[in-house]
Amino acid sequence: MKKNVKKVLTLALSLAMTLTLAACGGGGGGSSSPNPANSGAQSQGNGSVGDVQHPSASGTTYKVGIIKLMDHASLNQIENSLQAELDKLGGELGVTFDYGDYTACGQGDGSTLQAIAAQMVADDVDVIVPIATPAVQTTMAATEDTGIPIIFSAVSDPITDGIVADMNAPGGKTTGTSDALNTQMVIDLMLAANPDLQKVGLLYSKSEGASTKPIQEAKEYLTAKGIAFEEKTGTNTNEITSAVDALTAAKVDAIFTPTDNTVQSAELAIFEKLQDANIPHYGGADSFALNGAFCGYGVDYVQLGQETAQMVADLLVNGADPATTPVRIMTAESAYINTETCQAIGLDLDQIKSAFSTLGIHVIEITTQQNF
Repeated sequence: MKKNVKKVLTLALSLAMTLTLAACGGGGGGSSSPNPANSGAQSQGNGSVGDVQHPSASGTTYKVGIIKLMDHASLNQIENSLQAELDKLGGELGVTFDYGDYTACGQGDGSTLQAIAAQMVADDVDVIVPIATPAVQTTMAATEDTGIPIIFSAVSDPITDGIVADMNAPGGKTTGTSDALNTQMVIDLMLAANPDLQKVGLLYSKSEGASTKPIQEAKEYLTAKGIAFEEKTGTNTNEITSAVDALTAAKVDAIFTPTDNTVQSAELAIFEKLQDANIPHYGGADSFALNGAFCGYGVDYVQLGQETAQMVADLLVNGADPATTPVRIMTAESAYINTETCQAIGLDLDQIKSAFSTLGIHVIEITTQQNF
């Protein structure tokens, strides 16, 4: 982009960026979230933190743009972990990853995301790290005619969402880390905890592309198991709360939510309702349980942020080519159980741990936290 265009964009968007940055929480260069026992999370793909070699260009400063879709526990975990790992790697490699002036969140608003992405193009950052699928798609559109590479984080289905052509050979200037969910395992956990499971509530937002595939997978798997399901959606906290009331009235035995940002941001508003109704809520990430849900099963977002930082360093320091750098798919072997909720809904923790162990799933015990 020509310099005069950059100046116009910078002037036009400076106020919007100032407001966005001021409203965006969760950052700060370190993670305060728990990561007990490393949770059994693993990654599939090439590379790990140790792959980055000490650079010949010691002392170089790289501008790293970070765009977070919205403020909520899961995405904040990723952002904090990403920044902390970039600091660590920078110290080890003798370089500086400057993200402090180039980090913002879109508060779930498409126009704001577009403004942020345009500003980062104007700032000529060396790489952009968008967190969550809508942020990635917006960033790809904004950088289409530039040479700025993208290392994404927390994209559940990169191929279906048109982000990469192939998981092992992305084929463009975009690659990153995926938090794809093992939906069948979540249903199996429900059945392990309650072999008499009759009806499952599916709670998600239709505006979340990341929820489309796992919800369809859940429907197909439940149907194959002869288990009924009730589907309710919402696009904001009030609508999600109403959806929970409807699922409670429908007398579901359990509720499943994939890695849905809208429901995650509403969890603190709904978990006590579900406790009162004795309905276990299974979410696709540990952060659901940390915000009061009965069970969180899925990617360890602290490790996801670390893996994303590793890919950023490999790109900038070693010259890794996104086109040939496989997407790193995170897997999980642990489930987070909120012990307070477990007790509140009348389940026996020891029985749950024993039942989950038959599936090879280790239980990590946590309690409700508003911030982590």
